[in-house]
Amino acid sequence: MRTAIKESSMQEICFKDRVSVCLAPTGVATVTLRRADKMNTLDGAMFQGLMDAGAWLRDAAGLRAVVLAGEGKAFCAGLDMANFEGILHGQGVDPVLGRLAQRRFGPANLPQAIGWQWRALEVPVVAAVHGVALGGGMQLALGADVRLVAPATRLSVREIHWGLVPDMAGMPLLRELVRADIARELVFTGRMVDAQEACQIGLATRIEPEPLQAAQALAAEMASFHPQAIRAAKRLLNSSFDASAGDLLMAESLEQMLLLGSPNQREAVAAGLQRRAPVFDDV
Repeated sequence: MRTAIKESSMQEICFKDRVSVCLAPTGVATVTLRRADKMNTLDGAMFQGLMDAGAWLRDAAGLRAVVLAGEGKAFCAGLDMANFEGILHGQGVDPVLGRLAQRRFGPANLPQAIGWQWRALEVPVVAAVHGVALGGGMQLALGADVRLVAPATRLSVREIHWGLVPDMAGMPLLRELVRADIARELVFTGRMVDAQEACQIGLATRIEPEPLQAAQALAAEMASFHPQAIRAAKRLLNSSFDASAGDLLMAESLEQMLLLGSPNQREAVAAGLQRRAPVFDDV
């Protein structure tokens, strides 16, 4: 069942007391990590809250774009330290090991789905990143289509410091964004990257003094266009890394065949010719 957006209302829902989703009449949803006292670190409730929020968004009729943000001083400081204390004392490791190979969410396990679901979501996702985005927090941001970062933001593929590898979809996401040698350096060292370098190497899109405000404005701009065309464009971009040139050229044609002459495409043409704002039917 798809959740409809009322014309003049703002919907807000909270998942596991960790993640809120506020869906505006424009079709822009703001997803906020709400564990500010712990710098939005990832515990079991946060993992489940993020998955529940993603499932809710996939069912939301009229959804056109998403903003992903963190409350308080940081976007997300990575895994909750309590998890590492448990590992130190040999607690809870065996159940986790048993679940890692399970593919319960398409091609992914649960931690991987936390990062990958934003790439798989049919609409654009813009991350507003401030403070820090470390380890799992950075992988969460990498799942977005666009990352706007505050000037003082610091990012790190932090897992090597804990004797681990990135495992929240960091590998397939990193390979699309940075050069192979840079990805290897970041993973092998876990070093901190500032906002300026993040933009230079591809981890971030651009620096914004107020990333949340800028992300919401950008998402609203994306939401103003033909919604089926935006979704088609994301499908094409998502497949562009792995698809052959021939397959991608055919995919372009097939998507265009579905769009050309459709009611919303005719409305886009009419609005452009009449120099007015378009009024589109929702997906």
